[in-house]
Amino acid sequence: MKSVVLPDYNKNVLRAMLSLKITDLEIPELKDDEVLIKTSASVCNPSDIAFIQGVYNIVKPVPAIPGFEGAGEIVKEGKNVSGLIGKKVSAFVQSNSSGTWSEYFVAKTTDIIVLDNNMPDEQSACFTVNPFTAYGMFEKARQLQTPAIIQNASGSQVAAFLRKMAEEEGMLMIDIVRKEETAKTLRDEGAKHVLVESDENFDDQLKQISYQLKPHMAFDAVGGPLSGKIYNALAPHSEMMVYGGLSNKPMSELNVMGAIFHNKIVSGFNLIDWKSGLKANEFESISHSLQKKFIDGIYKTKIDKTVDIDNIIKGLKSYLGNMSAGKLLVKP
Repeated sequence: MKSVVLPDYNKNVLRAMLSLKITDLEIPELKDDEVLIKTSASVCNPSDIAFIQGVYNIVKPVPAIPGFEGAGEIVKEGKNVSGLIGKKVSAFVQSNSSGTWSEYFVAKTTDIIVLDNNMPDEQSACFTVNPFTAYGMFEKARQLQTPAIIQNASGSQVAAFLRKMAEEEGMLMIDIVRKEETAKTLRDEGAKHVLVESDENFDDQLKQISYQLKPHMAFDAVGGPLSGKIYNALAPHSEMMVYGGLSNKPMSELNVMGAIFHNKIVSGFNLIDWKSGLKANEFESISHSLQKKFIDGIYKTKIDKTVDIDNIIKGLKSYLGNMSAGKLLVKP
């Protein structure tokens, strides 16, 4: 099988990308609880970039095949698996021996989602992480019955799903982005309350709109001093849920009095922990509900470019140049 191989980690992202090799490898043998998937498409996420730099929380022995998320058809089963050959699946793979940037990849049965045949292949490749992350986090907003939500990194795919979910529930969204270019794109797409972090009046704008809309929920994917600004702008009896650290800086400038006298809390969200806390069959029910929205065209992951494995380096350079433009899809 043709695969992308990372020979070693390098914190310099350009050097890490340039080190990637296209290699012919033997198709791996399966363990009893695994399946072999013929890849239809895989995707590049920010976590994959962090992985090739060696700064992600998953570190594999190198050389390694990158790629955590992908989709395809099951073509072989382990000894303890039956009835899955021919099934169309989406998967999130973290094992040391496999990665999705390959013509075939191996997954445990617990790491796959069996898909409706009507799920588009390109959307299937991006299905296991972002839609469920947004769904799991948004459940808290529903519980709080907040009239409005603040979120940063609003050009991301998770943010796009959260914005759509808020719209469906009649909640207002305050979107924060780094660039005016991204703000214009969101406004053109219908976003009503978009703030640019680099604007000299940003702090006052955030305070003013938060005073008007009274958000009780915030989703923070950035960290750093922006965390404090968002936390401080929330109404009393609120929660800020942290699910990323794009700034690579610790959260700062949180007003202690908000926690003491206004019952404002900070929590974290991890998709794997959220899934493990669901009741039996609950994840499958959520998956069916989300798939229907993709099939009906209500939800859609924005895909900027599609490249074949041989052009992975060129594709990664383009993706890093403008991650807000959409996902990079990799096809075998």
